Amino acid sequence: MSQFNTLTISDITRQTDQCVTLTFAVPENLKQDYAFKAGQYITLKTKINDAEVRRDYSLCSSPSSGILTVAVKAVPNGTFSTYANSSLKAGDTLEVAKPQGRFVFEPKASEERTIAAFAAGSGITPILSIAKTVLEQEPKSHFVLVYGNKTVNDTIFLADILALHHQYPERFYVQFLYSQSQEENALFGRIEKSTVNLIVKNKYKHVTIDAFYLCGPEAMINTVKEVLVENNIAENTIHFELFTAATQNTTTTVEATDGNTQITVTVDDESETFTMSQKQTVLEAALKQDLDAPYSCQGGVCSSCIARVTDGQAIMRQNNILTDAEVAEGLILTCQAHPTTPTLVVDYDDV
Repeated sequence: MSQFNTLTISDITRQTDQCVTLTFAVPENLKQDYAFKAGQYITLKTKINDAEVRRDYSLCSSPSSGILTVAVKAVPNGTFSTYANSSLKAGDTLEVAKPQGRFVFEPKASEERTIAAFAAGSGITPILSIAKTVLEQEPKSHFVLVYGNKTVNDTIFLADILALHHQYPERFYVQFLYSQSQEENALFGRIEKSTVNLIVKNKYKHVTIDAFYLCGPEAMINTVKEVLVENNIAENTIHFELFTAATQNTTTTVEATDGNTQITVTVDDESETFTMSQKQTVLEAALKQDLDAPYSCQGGVCSSCIARVTDGQAIMRQNNILTDAEVAEGLILTCQAHPTTPTLVVDYDDV
């Protein structure tokens, strides 16, 4: 469950013209609550122009550092991202939820393996945390990073990545790509089929890559995943996280009905039963009842609103998070799920 605490921003660092990192001071009594796994994110909540705004940002620090840091890249018309880049300052406070997310890497000190990652733009954020964790906590493992940007000046965490390469020259390999500038030792263009083949068929053809982590725009993730599968990479070794909602052609058509469903929702050990329209999503109905259901993106991208169906059925119009096995055992993204039965029982606590 998402539980927010008020945390103070201890440091703001500008990474590029369009990106800042926010570091939060975590009180000693909350240290355990904000322990995290590499790849996880936190939800930030505040009010801007009297409207509540929630946004998810991946942690870029390593879990062993004890530091809680996220990167916020300004996007056109982005309410929170513009605010963070132009108005926030050290000493300000935000509501911060406990870390969550399923795009994770869990280290084992005895392992000797190779992890590869493909990232574009701000998709580097969770990847950097994963890379640091591999290098710091698995001394016999290697990390391969393929990182695409428009230009050098747009490259978030460039200094950190070069520092890692200098610190671990035999274990950390990085291939930069720039789509709008020609640079020495970098490829020109975007991450595409030829880029993936360069890694798996050329530079690392004699190396077994044990897991792949992909983060960035949906089109890049789809391309990389498809090419990896074409190269006989097992799908269960390919992990990805989207930073934006899926495009329309990846959604499932859900026939809206005029029916109603009697739904029981459990949140924080309290249950409430009410009637909802099947045209609503489960999350929309819960929020309309003033239930404190967890949520953030409402676009099927994050995992904040996951709940378990314990009776009845619901169908999701979009799912980029849950595996087939998780769906089969009753998990749903409530921001995407519409009830299809006369009664439905949903438990946010049982996930």
